[in-house]
Amino acid sequence: MRTLLMAAGLAALPLMATMLVTTAPAQAVPVGASWVEGTLVHISSANIKVKDDKTGQEMSFLLVPHFDQVFSGDGKTTYQMKALHSGQLVKVFYDQKLLGARHADRILVLNRMETKVKTQKG
Repeated sequence: MRTLLMAAGLAALPLMATMLVTTAPAQAVPVGASWVEGTLVHISSANIKVKDDKTGQEMSFLLVPHFDQVFSGDGKTTYQMKALHSGQLVKVFYDQKLLGARHADRILVLNRMETKVKTQKG
């Protein structure tokens, strides 16, 4: 019995060593490395499509289930997904880490009267 416990302890040693090494403090990850600002063309529970007002290019983004990262332009007010509709000016922060598909990390609802559309940095 003691031999079995000793073998189990030795088998768990590499696992414990990796846990001790990888417990460094987590660093803040940016919301999305890329963003697009434009007119909302299509919205559903699974995806969103935005037309960039500067280039005219339409970009589609996947939405994860229970997506709730919809904010006002200043970031102080939250919106529900049902408040989004076609024709609104939005800014979508996204990345392409999961299988190369673009997915939205955060959506900002902008006001056309107050916000100028900026060119996207490439």
